[in-house]
Amino acid sequence: MNETLTRQRLAPAAVRYGAGAIAFHWLVAALVVFLGVLGLSFGYIPREARPFWINLHVSVGLVYFALVLARLAWRAGHRPPDLPPGIGEFTRRTSVATHHLLYLLMVVVATLGVVARVWHGRSFDYGLFTLDFGLASDRAVFGPAERIHQFLAYGLLALAAFHAAAALWHHYVRRDGVLLRMLPGGTG
Repeated sequence: MNETLTRQRLAPAAVRYGAGAIAFHWLVAALVVFLGVLGLSFGYIPREARPFWINLHVSVGLVYFALVLARLAWRAGHRPPDLPPGIGEFTRRTSVATHHLLYLLMVVVATLGVVARVWHGRSFDYGLFTLDFGLASDRAVFGPAERIHQFLAYGLLALAAFHAAAALWHHYVRRDGVLLRMLPGGTG
C-alpha cells in the first residue's frame, strides 16, 4: 500500500481523541439511540406493558443525563484535537455549531424528561431502589414539559443522524481521517 493512501486512511495518533472522550462519545451515542428508539416505540407497545417500558426509558434516561453532565465536565478540562488541516472554514464552523447544539439538546431534552417525570408525581424505579422526589402531579408543569421533551427529542435524533452522516461522509468520501479520530481501539 502506498504512503499517500495510508495517510488518507489513518488519523495520526496526535489528532485522535483520548480514551475518555471516546468512551463518553460512544456510550452517550448508544444511549441516545436506545432512548430514542424506545421513546418512538411507546405507541406500539401494548397498554398493559407500557409502564415497564416507560420506567425503563426514564430510569435509563436519568443515567444518560448523569453521563451527559459528566461528559460536559470532562470536555471542559480536555480540549478536543484540532481538525485536520484540509478541513475548510465552513465545515469547521458547521462542526462547532453542530456539536454545541448537540450538547445543548442532550441537556435540555434530559432536563425536560426529568421535569415531566417528577411533576407527573412518579418515581424512578431501579428495582433495587427507587428515587422519589415526593412531588404531587401537576399537569400544568408535566404536560408542557413532556410535549417539549418529545419535540426536542426529534430534533436531537435528527441532529445526531446529521452528525453521523457527516462522519461517514468524511470517512468514505473525503477519506480525511476525521471519523478515525473517534473510533475506539487504535492509535491511528
